[in-house]
Amino acid sequence: MSELISIEAVASKIFFIRSVKVMLDKDLAELYGVETRVLNQAVKRHKKRFPEDFMFQLSKSECDFLISQFVTSKKSGRGGARKMPYAFTEQGVAMLSGILNSDRAIAVNIQIMRTFTKLRHMISDNEDLRRELAELRGQTDERFQIVFETLDQLLTVDVKEKKKIGFMVKEKVIEYGKKE
Repeated sequence: MSELISIEAVASKIFFIRSVKVMLDKDLAELYGVETRVLNQAVKRHKKRFPEDFMFQLSKSECDFLISQFVTSKKSGRGGARKMPYAFTEQGVAMLSGILNSDRAIAVNIQIMRTFTKLRHMISDNEDLRRELAELRGQTDERFQIVFETLDQLLTVDVKEKKKIGFMVKEKVIEYGKKE
């Protein structure tokens, strides 16, 4: 199962909203192989398991931002989301494994947890590197200042997702250069 879902595929579905890494209900449903409404119904049946730090519903402005950035759904009309999506934190995704009890859900959940762990390590490694650079900066003279300024820029550059070039086929984006 983990071969079917790569860490990169999971990582591309993790967003940073309200200063927390989250996954949207529709993306989780897709990974688990269920409809979004089925996932949300299961969550509603077990509401006590999902406090606000495990799951929250996006506001209209957050949803509009996602739509403009990632084309997650149409704003209105047929086929668009009728309700604001739910966002699940890492703990909320872990809690989903207790209510979705299929082999696929278990395998997908394991892969998602591995991805969150890998992201946490990457962030931690970046922080360690910054700390070490700060220590080195204090121990060197002005000649190396340009090196430290360049390293600072490399560590603080915002990674923006490049626009994908492609075309729509029956509501599915076909990326240029990729075979379906």
